Amino acid sequence: MQVSVRDNNVEQALRALKKKLQREGVFREMKLKQHFEKPSVKKAREQAEAVRRARKLARKKAQREGAL
Repeated sequence: MQVSVRDNNVEQALRALKKKLQREGVFREMKLKQHFEKPSVKKAREQAEAVRRARKLARKKAQREGAL
């Protein structure tokens, strides 16, 4: 990952880097890897996340089609 520093403005470059890392999910992954997670717990968490994503997508799709 690469962020350019313009006009010696390190703070702005650092903010951009943090935003990119956040979007990629690096912070979330680091937090999850701090402790061991049993495979059964990991599977249940991932399934719950998938359900949440699917519901959110369906909600957005219904809202877009309702607005059209």
